[in-house]
Amino acid sequence: MKLFKYSNAQLEALAMLGSGARFCLLYGGSRSGKTFVLCCALIIRALKGAGSRHAVIRRHFNGVRSAVGNDTMPKALRARFPGLKYEYSKSDSVFKFSNGSEIQLVGLDDAQRAEKILGREFATLYFNECSELDFSSVQTALTRLAQNVPHLENRAFFDCNPPGKSHWTYRMFVQKMNPAENTPLLMPEQYAMMRINPVDNAENLPAGYIEETLGTLSLRQRRRFLEGTWQDEVEGALWNSVLLDNCRVAAAPELKRVVVGVDPAVTAGEHADLTGIVGAGMGTDGHYYILADRSCRVNPLAWGKEVIKLYHELRADRVIGEVNNGGDLIRTMLCELSPGLPFRAVSARRGKVLRAEPVAALYEKKLVHHVGIFPDLEEEMCSYSPLNCAKSPDRLDALVWAVAALSEAVEKPFILA
Repeated sequence: MKLFKYSNAQLEALAMLGSGARFCLLYGGSRSGKTFVLCCALIIRALKGAGSRHAVIRRHFNGVRSAVGNDTMPKALRARFPGLKYEYSKSDSVFKFSNGSEIQLVGLDDAQRAEKILGREFATLYFNECSELDFSSVQTALTRLAQNVPHLENRAFFDCNPPGKSHWTYRMFVQKMNPAENTPLLMPEQYAMMRINPVDNAENLPAGYIEETLGTLSLRQRRRFLEGTWQDEVEGALWNSVLLDNCRVAAAPELKRVVVGVDPAVTAGEHADLTGIVGAGMGTDGHYYILADRSCRVNPLAWGKEVIKLYHELRADRVIGEVNNGGDLIRTMLCELSPGLPFRAVSARRGKVLRAEPVAALYEKKLVHHVGIFPDLEEEMCSYSPLNCAKSPDRLDALVWAVAALSEAVEKPFILA
């Protein structure tokens, strides 16, 4: 079997991870090889220090188990360490090596398991997708970076797609400030960082991924997921990338209600508004889950078919549609396309900002979660500000209609018809 070759950027990253810096951050665009090279660094450290313990920490246990335990770590072991003997206990989510070293997977949302695992001491802590973590959780975990292993200095590794400049990673690694106390770091030389982007990993990516998948994202999302740059926050915006990352989940729980919110455009053409089409559900846990964004700029008949398609795909209970523009024509068209379609017409009784603010408050309380990533919707959310709201936020409006219809905690921003 031919040994997988590191890219030049990955070799440079490994050199940084093996340097004298105690805290190391790899940041950059999507699928740039950050997680792969960090998994390799963990394996190298585990083999170097017999009996050493290492942890991969992520916000959600399901996320670290599927992304690292079932995917990247086994790939790294096969590609760079062929023939190495190891065991992977799925029940404990731990990789065990013949020299007694372990790499454990930790999800901070599984509090009982996380407390049990982090009750031990570790030689390495790797905070995967750290833009989703709050700094207080990181601080607590870092107190466990205390295992005494001969010839192995303790290290903390971090990776992320760079979020907004208000995030603690930017404060700590770029500005060299203590995020908790807003004071200069005592030993800034111990904090190293490196950007690694998809273009640095092009030979390991499918054809067209950089140009067609990442290259067609919105400007803000391209800067984050393609170019790997830190995001400027929009003044007065009700949402930001840090807030949305903290509300992200890999999968929704059992849902007791599902609706499709629609903010319709009554015209078509290159310069017409989008029709916002967003699916959302309420979980049995009382939280709200954004399931799909199918917004489109097409003629009314075409977007009507897209609404009905999503309604059936999500097995929704109802379609919630704004009728300020188009009135009964919208209801009539949808019901003609799908007779018996449960449709609730809503008419806005408050301005866009006043409609959006109560839903934004639910996000701040961590009661609304995005199931995966919705680049265009999230771009609109992070760009929309009461100070600069000339452009109609069609995707956002559809989301607001859907969440407000599901929530009893939101004063309804509409009149039911």
